[in-house]
Amino acid sequence: MYLIRNTIPADVIKLEALQRTVFPTLAEEERLAAPHYLRHIELFPEGQFVVTDGERLIAMSSTMRTNHPLEADHTFLEISDNLWLNTHDPQGVWLYGMDMGVDPAYRGQGVARALYRTRQELCRKLGLKGQVTVGMLNGYLPYKDHLTIDAYGARVLNGELTDPTITPQQKVGFVLVRIVKNYLNDPQCGNAGILMVLDAAKTV
Repeated sequence: MYLIRNTIPADVIKLEALQRTVFPTLAEEERLAAPHYLRHIELFPEGQFVVTDGERLIAMSSTMRTNHPLEADHTFLEISDNLWLNTHDPQGVWLYGMDMGVDPAYRGQGVARALYRTRQELCRKLGLKGQVTVGMLNGYLPYKDHLTIDAYGARVLNGELTDPTITPQQKVGFVLVRIVKNYLNDPQCGNAGILMVLDAAKTV
C-alpha cells in the first residue's frame, strides 16, 4: 500500500537522489537538490508531497501558488526563482505544478494520477481556480531528425501524436493551452513543454 503525505525535512536527501533517477538528462542547474526541498517546505509546506512504499520514497511533487498570467512565457528557472520557490505567492489563485516525478520502477500504476488528485484536493481546500503546469514533451527525441519541436508540439496539441508525458496528463483532465519553448534545458523534450490547466472543479 503506497502512502501519499506532505514532504518533511527527513525526505530531502532521498528526494535529491530520486531527481537524478527520474530526470537523468535534465541540466544540473535545473535539477532540485536537498536545500531546495527544505526551502519549499519552509515556504509552502502543504503544497509539497511524496509517495512512499514502506521506507522507499517512490514519487514527489513540488508546487507553489501563483498569479502568473497564463499568456506570459516563462522558463522553469524564472517561475521557480532558480528552484528556490521564492516566487510563491500566498495569495496566488492557481496551484503551479513545478515538479512531479515517479520512480521508473513504479510507473504505470496510477501514482502520478494519485498525486494530481491530491493536488486537486489542495486546490479545493484553499479555494484556488485549479492547477497550472508546463508538461514536458518527453516523446520528442525519436522525432527530432524529421520534426521541429514546433511541429511535434503542434501534432501533440491537435491529437495527431501521443506523448508519454502530455497524453497521460490529458487523461487526468488537463486542458492543453499552447507550446512553451526553451522552458528548460533537456534534450529529451527539445527544451519545450505544453502549458496546461486543470480546473479545480474537475474530478481526477
